[in-house]
Amino acid sequence: MSPIVTAILVASNLGLIFLLMTVPLGLRTVSASRVIPADRQRLWQALWPMGSDAGWSGEILSAQPLDGEGVARIMLSWEGSDGKPIERRARFDGIVEDSRFSMRVVEDTALDSSFWKDYSETAELVSEGAGTRVTLSRTDRYRGVAFLVFRFFAMRRELSKLERWAVTGQYRKGGWFEHPLSQVGFAVLSALILWPFFGLHLVGLALASILTSVVALHELGHMAAFRLTGHRRARMIFIPLLGGIAIGGRPYSSRFEVAFVALMGAGFSAFLVPIVIAASALAGGEGHKAVATLLAALAGCAALFNIANLVPVWKFDGGQVLRQICPGPIALALASFSLLSAFLALGWQAGFSSSFLLAAGAVFAILSLLTVGSGVKPRHELEPIRTVDRFVLAGALLAVFAIHGYGVLWAAAQLV
Repeated sequence: MSPIVTAILVASNLGLIFLLMTVPLGLRTVSASRVIPADRQRLWQALWPMGSDAGWSGEILSAQPLDGEGVARIMLSWEGSDGKPIERRARFDGIVEDSRFSMRVVEDTALDSSFWKDYSETAELVSEGAGTRVTLSRTDRYRGVAFLVFRFFAMRRELSKLERWAVTGQYRKGGWFEHPLSQVGFAVLSALILWPFFGLHLVGLALASILTSVVALHELGHMAAFRLTGHRRARMIFIPLLGGIAIGGRPYSSRFEVAFVALMGAGFSAFLVPIVIAASALAGGEGHKAVATLLAALAGCAALFNIANLVPVWKFDGGQVLRQICPGPIALALASFSLLSAFLALGWQAGFSSSFLLAAGAVFAILSLLTVGSGVKPRHELEPIRTVDRFVLAGALLAVFAIHGYGVLWAAAQLV
């Protein structure tokens, strides 16, 4: 790609990351409304946490009042870091029987109370014709539009599922967004969006497809790590242009788990890169130059993408691993500087220009500043990591970095 195209692609990603994760939006209220062909009293019993049908979706396992001031204890089906159902204490006010209630979360067993400081939700039911208009509202302080948009579509989905339950008496889990076919469609869309950046020809399409496949393999490594650390389920969400996200079935329980899951994204591909290199060399030796070149491009793209994810940016895999295994701020700073220096030295050895590497370093610094502190604080401290595990993960990090570093240098020698 030309420097101008590269700059446009990088600037677009930085702008999207700032918009999705960082831009301060202040206190916002998101609402969704739908007329459901059902009796208002019946819908109230489903939406009111102490109602007779409160378990219609399987989300609420039980709810009981704790005092006469509107505080209740709610047991949810979602798993906490200990694998047990999350318990939540909530305060209700503005209650009008069969019509309206508001709820604020006092505390729960999964997230720190600061997460709920500005949060409140409201449900309103108004009879309209032969049905009932149900309006759900969520108020919170947002940083970035991603979570705000997520909540809006989550409420729309809840209303859709509520309508289906009211009409059929059955609740259907999941939805079209996380359906495997939808995710394949998002992956295809991501490749098509990237295609113009590589050139609108067959080679450009092949490179865009390779990059999309590399992202999928990277997230597959995270998903495998989730399952290995005891998560009952894991899934992958493709975000066109930005890449993908692997999501576990519960919050992290230990610092080792955080580091292991983060490292396995690049670690999984580290097993595949040497195999692809060997296959490319074999194809070249048999005279299949086009196949050899395609495999070399796959190896180089996989190696470069994964090693870039190991750069010590706050939300990148490398940053997450280092924050767990480094015993203090000084060790973290030294390790981060060393890892970034090794990445830039590798880029210089692979033939990238000094100006490009300086720009890359600046981009990583900006990314770190944009994403710093963007995580959600858990209610309880994660289990500390043992010293032996620190050294094991540090050795694994160096090994994965070395494998992908060799892949970058080998591919550069073959393709440039």
